[in-house]
Amino acid sequence: MRFALNHIAAPKQSLSDFFEMSKALGITEVEIRNDLPDVVGTMAPSEVKATAEAAGVTIVSINALYPFNVWSDDLPARAEAMADYAQAAGAKALVMCPLNDGTPVAFDDLVAALKAMKPILDVRELTGLVEPLGFPISSLRKKSTAIEAIKAADGEGTYKLMHDTFHHHLASETEVFPDWTGLVHISGVTDPHVGVDDMLDDHRVLVGADDRLENIAQIKTLRALGYDGPFSFEPFAAEVHDVPDSYAAVSASIDYVNRSV
Repeated sequence: MRFALNHIAAPKQSLSDFFEMSKALGITEVEIRNDLPDVVGTMAPSEVKATAEAAGVTIVSINALYPFNVWSDDLPARAEAMADYAQAAGAKALVMCPLNDGTPVAFDDLVAALKAMKPILDVRELTGLVEPLGFPISSLRKKSTAIEAIKAADGEGTYKLMHDTFHHHLASETEVFPDWTGLVHISGVTDPHVGVDDMLDDHRVLVGADDRLENIAQIKTLRALGYDGPFSFEPFAAEVHDVPDSYAAVSASIDYVNRSV
């Protein structure tokens, strides 16, 4: 298994401590964020790059440009600024999330946003990781729709999918698209009382035996069909963030996934 680690798995750690923990876990591919924790807003990209190089890790993505499919107001400027930051920090890709407040976004507007974002990414040699969100209120729930829009925007060389096991389950998707997938986010839900349509980021824990999202089945399918990229741990639940030993918690999840696949 090839694993990556998202900083949200241990958001209370400094960037250097997070990178060192990743290396100690045998993980050399990492993701940084602009929300929790807000590395992008608090550290110069040159410092991020130097910290990564010192630790011997590769920044596979920055999370996230939102809402990428509403190309208006300050989004174009934010997109350029984030792309500049990613390039200067040595990141390989930008995660792009759609509007998620119950407001529909037309397919043509989605295509237009992808077309507008394409040259911003291309000139900086970045990949755009389009991440459909499976929430009922999301304006882009299905990976199949994202692929159709990427094709319509002539973006096959620029964009890849983010397959998120949580959102895949929430969207009731059955098909996976390994050839289109650039990165996979994995997290589990163990709360036995929450319905699928009511699952939120706060329910997302590390993958373990009580997982309700069929992570292992998704991982097996993706690998069997040819996906050979990293699987990145992305737990949002406070109970994960508050554990006294993040290394032990992530290590246990790695062991579980390795035994199960």
